[in-house]
Amino acid sequence: MIDRQIDGPKIDQPKIDRPRIDRPKIDGQTARKMKLIFRVAANMVASKVERSRRGRAVLAGTRAIARSFGRVLHQLWLEVTGFTFLAIAGIGALAGMREYGKYQSGHAAGPGRLVLAVCFTVSFIWFGVSSFWRVKKRAKRADFP
Repeated sequence: MIDRQIDGPKIDQPKIDRPRIDRPKIDGQTARKMKLIFRVAANMVASKVERSRRGRAVLAGTRAIARSFGRVLHQLWLEVTGFTFLAIAGIGALAGMREYGKYQSGHAAGPGRLVLAVCFTVSFIWFGVSSFWRVKKRAKRADFP
C-alpha cells in the first residue's frame, strides 16, 4: 500500500525547470512550396481518377452523398438554432412577466427593464421563426422529396 500525504502542496519544494524545446517553424516560402506540391499531387490524382470510368462513378457518387448530407445537416442546423432561439425567447418572456408584475406593483424604478425584456423576447422570437421559415423555403426548392 502506498502512503500519501494529504497535507496539500509543499511550498518549499523547488520548481523543476524543464528544458525549452525549440520546435522547427515553417517560414512563408516553405509553406508556399508545400502548398504547391500538395496542389500538384491533388491534380495528378484527380486527373487519374477522372480518366477512368470507375473513378468518375465513385467521384459522382461521393459528390451526391456529400451534397445530400450537406443539405440534411444544414436543415438540422437551422432547426436546432431555431428551437434554441425560441427557447431563449421563452426565458425572456418569463423575465418580462416577472418585470411586469414588479412594474404593476410599483416595486420597479421604471419601465426600462420591462421594455428591454419585451424587445429581447420579440427579437429572439423573430430569429427562431425566421430560422424555421428558411427550413421550409429550402425544402420547397429541393430537388428530391
